[in-house]
Amino acid sequence: MSIVGSGVPTNRSNIQLPNEVSSEILQKTQEASMIMRLARQIPLPGRGVQIPVILGDPSAAWVAETGSKPVSNPTLDKKIMVGNKLAVIVPFSMEFRRDAASLYDALISRLPAALGKKFDETVFFGPPVGTSLSNFDDFHSIAGTSLQSSVYGGLVNADAVISAAGGIMNGIVLAPQGKSMLLGALDTTNRPIFIDTVRDGDVPRVLGAPTYVTGAAYQAGATGDKTDPAVPDIVGVAGDWSKALWGTVEGVQISYSEDAVLTYLSGTEVVTVNLFQQNMFAVRAEIEVGFVAQTDYFTYLTRTHAGE
Repeated sequence: MSIVGSGVPTNRSNIQLPNEVSSEILQKTQEASMIMRLARQIPLPGRGVQIPVILGDPSAAWVAETGSKPVSNPTLDKKIMVGNKLAVIVPFSMEFRRDAASLYDALISRLPAALGKKFDETVFFGPPVGTSLSNFDDFHSIAGTSLQSSVYGGLVNADAVISAAGGIMNGIVLAPQGKSMLLGALDTTNRPIFIDTVRDGDVPRVLGAPTYVTGAAYQAGATGDKTDPAVPDIVGVAGDWSKALWGTVEGVQISYSEDAVLTYLSGTEVVTVNLFQQNMFAVRAEIEVGFVAQTDYFTYLTRTHAGE
C-alpha cells in the first residue's frame, strides 16, 4: 500500500519508544539499504553541510640536490549535502495496543525496509517523476557496463572503468537478475565460474569486492514509461564507495494518529481510510537523509532487455 496523502490529524502524538527500539529501527533501515551499508555515513546538521571534494591529487617529482622543488596545486571542489524527508505511513488495527511488543516488532520489521528500499531506488535511478530533491546525488546518468556476452569479462571491464577514473572497485550491488547471471556464468569446461564465490545462496565477494543483492537495483530497459528491447536492463551497480557519503539529521522519527483520514492508491483507485471510524491507528516513520557522490566512480551493470 502506497500512502499518497493524509488529512490533518487532530490527535497525534509521539510514541515513546525505548532507546534500544529506536536504535534498532535506524539500524534495520541501514541494514535494508545497500547504499547505507556501502557508502560512508557522516554527521548531517539540519542546515546541511559542505563537503570538500578533491578532483586531482597532488603530485611529487624528483629534483636535484639544490634544484627548485615542484609546486602541485590539486583541484578542489565542494558538494552540499542537505536532508531530504523520506516518509511512510502504516495503518494498524487497535488490537496492536494490547501487546506493545507486537507493535514494536511490526514497526521494526516493516518500516525500515520501506525507507531503505526507497532510498536505494532513488540513489540508483533518480527520484520518481514529479519529485524534486535538494542537493541529492543519484546514479541515473552514469555509464553502463554490459554483462551480456561475458559476465566475468563484463565485471572485469567494470573494474577497469572505475580504475580509469582513479578509483578502486570496492563494492558491488546486484539485483536478483544480476545474481542469476553470476550463477549461470560458465567457464570453458562448463563449470560455474563463481562457484567458490557463492555461499548459502549469497554472493559475499566478487573479484575481491563485497557484494550485496537487492531488488532495488533492477530497472527494466525503458524509453519513457515503456519497456524497450533496445534499451538494456540495469541489473546492478559497481563503484568506489569511498566516493559516496550519506547522512541523516535525526535518525528515524516515529509518530502516530488515531483520527487522521488517510488516502492511498490501490491501482488507479484512491482509497480513503478513516482511522477513528474503522477502529484503527496509523504510525508514521520519517527520516531526513542526504546523499552525495562523485558519480564518475560508478558504473551500471547491464544486460540485453529480454522483453515482456
